[in-house]
Amino acid sequence: MHLLRGAAAIVGAADTEVGVVPDKNPTQLCAQAIHGALADAGLSLADVDGLITANSMAEPYMYHAEMMAEYLQIFPRHTLSLGAGGGASFAALHQAASAIVTGMATTVVVAMADCLRTGLSRDQAMAMQSASGHPQFERPYGPTVPAFYGLVARAYMNTYGTGPEHFAAVAVNARDHASRHEGAQMREPIAVEDVLNSRMIADPLRLLDCSLVSDGGSAVVLTSAELARDLKQKPVYLLGAGEGHSYEHISASDNLVSSGAADAGRRAYEMAGMGPGDIDVAGIYDCFTPVVLIELEDLGFCGKGEGGDFVAEGNLGLGGSLPTNTHGGLLSHSHSGNPGSMFALSECVFQLRQQAGNRQVADAQTALVHAQGGILSSHCTVILGTEVS
Repeated sequence: MHLLRGAAAIVGAADTEVGVVPDKNPTQLCAQAIHGALADAGLSLADVDGLITANSMAEPYMYHAEMMAEYLQIFPRHTLSLGAGGGASFAALHQAASAIVTGMATTVVVAMADCLRTGLSRDQAMAMQSASGHPQFERPYGPTVPAFYGLVARAYMNTYGTGPEHFAAVAVNARDHASRHEGAQMREPIAVEDVLNSRMIADPLRLLDCSLVSDGGSAVVLTSAELARDLKQKPVYLLGAGEGHSYEHISASDNLVSSGAADAGRRAYEMAGMGPGDIDVAGIYDCFTPVVLIELEDLGFCGKGEGGDFVAEGNLGLGGSLPTNTHGGLLSHSHSGNPGSMFALSECVFQLRQQAGNRQVADAQTALVHAQGGILSSHCTVILGTEVS
């Protein structure tokens, strides 16, 4: 059995309010999430000896984890600030479990927060969207992040004959889930026609194909499986983790319709001793609708080119074969930058604890969360479970 499999568990999780949060800055939201997750676990700041964060775009610091430790007045023996975009959340879990197993720390908090909605001016937001490309080979031509994903979407459509209605089905599913989540930013139900009639952002992507812009933060607490048994919440064990890194800039990609999710998923499945058919609920990074189809395929939930039909047939809904993003995802719950995928993680924790209320997936015992950073660049998959067999 792999050294990391089942050796660490999530024992606390908490989200802040999301959407438009003008009365809190990113540091305050991060602290709120940390306090909430510790309270959920029945622990205090004094119990924390490891802290992993990702930097804020609205309020960046050179050493973000150390800054948060200073702000909270804790003095952990292990800190780490990660920079892998949306994938940083789950890479942080991988790092936290490794720190626990190797004795670098016993109780690690992973926390992220940002204020992309109220903390950046329009000019700052546009500058950020335009600065992600390669400085020599991409940026001079003016593409924004949506334009890069529009390139991916068009390649996917041309390769598999997928229509925009298949992308739209992803957004409709996300909104259906969000309508059941009282904290989601966008809860009004939408139909495929609403997505197809929303304004064009980056051909072929329309407004409702694109993730939200939000404020918000989330945190989880991990400790050893041994210590987890005596704490307040039912442990959610980390059974598998894997990463896949194909490139930094999309101009270096040799395939726009496959991604490092295939490597990340394979490594996570191997560690967990599981396969796609063993997963009860999922959190799949959905910054833009086509990304979900590519990731579902690369993670083995359906064949290449079959993602559009897989979603359109209702498989991601509560009654489907793979309930996915039951909080609403980045498309409807919130997207506050680096912390965005943390909400999928906390949602899966609540699902495995049977605490998701009217969003609850019946008898959920295993979950897969996957996120990526950049333009399908840096991937991490984590598999969670309620038991270690």
